[in-house]
Amino acid sequence: MLYFGSFNPIHKGHIALAEYAIERGLCDSVALIVSPQNPLKEGDSLIAELHRFEMAEIACRESRFPEQIMPSAIEFLLPRPSYTIDTLRYLQENNGAEMEFSVLMGADIIPQLDRWKDYQELLDNYNINVYPRSGYTVDKYLDKITFLADAPLHDYSSTDIREAYAEGRDTSAMLSKGVAEYIAKNGLLKRSGRAAEVQSLITQAKAAYGRNEWGKALNEFNAALKLEPENREAQEYVKMIQEILEFRYKDIYNP
Repeated sequence: MLYFGSFNPIHKGHIALAEYAIERGLCDSVALIVSPQNPLKEGDSLIAELHRFEMAEIACRESRFPEQIMPSAIEFLLPRPSYTIDTLRYLQENNGAEMEFSVLMGADIIPQLDRWKDYQELLDNYNINVYPRSGYTVDKYLDKITFLADAPLHDYSSTDIREAYAEGRDTSAMLSKGVAEYIAKNGLLKRSGRAAEVQSLITQAKAAYGRNEWGKALNEFNAALKLEPENREAQEYVKMIQEILEFRYKDIYNP
């Protein structure tokens, strides 16, 4: 089963769907086809393709079926932009004697499928498996597709992850540990100006905290909270510092 996508970045929802396909016996293996360029998407916000491929490798290794769920860089070798039907023709020509191909796509694709190159050939010649997406109803091509009504539904996307990261929000529920570490190590996603300022203040405050400079640390954490009142890390540190100060100087606070 071929699962095409930008995987920008790959997240737990992608892998959950691949695992579902294996568990349900819909295929022997799932190939995540990392698309270097989607002709219907803007390319400016794309993480570099080799980084996206390496993250896909990590996510597949961390899956429950690492021998059956693997990434593919086949579209890196083909003419661009990447058209699904061209990739399928290439794979059919070169591997069709040994393999039977099917496609996995989201319900959000169906309304725009008629904009795809030679989409009718895709519908006529391949088993198209469609998983649900929030806000989308599948009411076209019902005689040509298989709707996977019980497939896992995750209410987030790669766009949501990029936005959450920019705003400094927690992404651990959406990204595997290995992928999150890879993003951090390579500086792939940048925080917005405010989120970066908050993180800088917290980093400075934690350093002051480690030196027992309670007043400086408290000021820095409070400055971070002024910018981002809901920041849990800063809130917890402020509480700890206040407890330390109350304990050390209880005679001042309680004459």
